[in-house]
Amino acid sequence: MKHKAEKDVSEPREMTFWDHLDELRGTLWRILIAIVLTSILAFSFKEILFDDIILAPKSKSFITYQLLCRLGEWLSTPSLCVDPSKFNLININLAGQFTSHMNISLIAGLILSLPYVLWELWRFIKPGLTEQEIGSSRGIVAITTILFLTGVLFSYFVVAPLMINFLGGYVVSADVANQISLTSYVSSISMMTLLMGLLFELPVLVLFLTKIGIITPKYLKKYRKHTVIAILIIAGIITPSPDIFSQVVVALPLYALFEMSLLISSRMYRKKQKELAE
Repeated sequence: MKHKAEKDVSEPREMTFWDHLDELRGTLWRILIAIVLTSILAFSFKEILFDDIILAPKSKSFITYQLLCRLGEWLSTPSLCVDPSKFNLININLAGQFTSHMNISLIAGLILSLPYVLWELWRFIKPGLTEQEIGSSRGIVAITTILFLTGVLFSYFVVAPLMINFLGGYVVSADVANQISLTSYVSSISMMTLLMGLLFELPVLVLFLTKIGIITPKYLKKYRKHTVIAILIIAGIITPSPDIFSQVVVALPLYALFEMSLLISSRMYRKKQKELAE
């Protein structure tokens, strides 16, 4: 009897629905606290956040414009050397600057806390996975974080400067001056950055959909041409500049993501077929 009692004590108790709910609540609270703390940290560095980061793509000294100028000189294409400072930023709302500061601090907090947020989510779902699923998902937090941050950096250093240069300098008449509101500028930059970060998560999404059997490599190959057209449309929307150079600069990384997703899907599909055969 003693040995049986010791065995019962050593066995882990199966979690009930309410136990899982409590665990989820704790996970969400820790995530919320992390986002709040990193947002406060970002809020306290106002000069760096705005002068050195958010407003930097508006300056001609921004590294992207410098590189484009050098490329334009090398290709004998002066049009690549652009001046983005063709408009003035103004604030027309009483709380406009404070609201923009709060919004950007929150978005910066989300980006800074992303590795911890993903780790907390992974720690929550990990107990429900098999050993094989855990092994195949090894490094998923690091990969997801790297892909998202790559998308954020691509948007900040490539997409945002192209968008600012075209839309900020576009005029319908010489009698109409561009005076862009701060909230419009901030929301455009932040939303584009988050959108590109999410778009760069495509390989992870394809991996998951292939794993659960929704898509196959054959399906992706079948619609490759359709995907190219969709990518060109997306590039045209993201970069409203009429020159083909800007659209190609945006479209190439997106197409590379698709090909990477196809490769990942093929490997996952072969692995699944091998497991089923065994």
